[in-house]
Amino acid sequence: MKLHELSPKEGSVKERFRKGRGAGSGNGKTAGKGHKGQNARSGGGVRPGFEGGQLPLYRKLPKRGFNNFRFGKVYAIVNVQTLNKFNDGDTVDAAALLAAGIINTIGDGIKVLGEGEITKKLTVKAAVFSASAKEKIEAVGGKTEVV
Repeated sequence: MKLHELSPKEGSVKERFRKGRGAGSGNGKTAGKGHKGQNARSGGGVRPGFEGGQLPLYRKLPKRGFNNFRFGKVYAIVNVQTLNKFNDGDTVDAAALLAAGIINTIGDGIKVLGEGEITKKLTVKAAVFSASAKEKIEAVGGKTEVV
């Protein structure tokens, strides 16, 4: 069998329907869009949930349940493997991480996670450390300080 001999299974490929191609096609003139109105226009139609300007149902119903979006802390995540950018004996804090381009914003603080290996002896100051990150930093002789 060669590439040019391949073809789709019988009946699996249907020709696409060409709308608005004359009265004989069965879908000419208005092409299934009816006469005038918002839905007949190019780019016409309304977004899901739109009720013609009437106050939509989703706005009438009360907000229920708890959503952590307003209350949760957003930490800047740093893995221990990225701390290898710094020199031996350096103190790594939020300002140093920003300057090195490792994080873009501080948010509610820095959270150090334990992905990868660390080879340098550093003093790391952060809001939160995962257990594995703390273990890895202290295993190479570094220090962890909760700020």
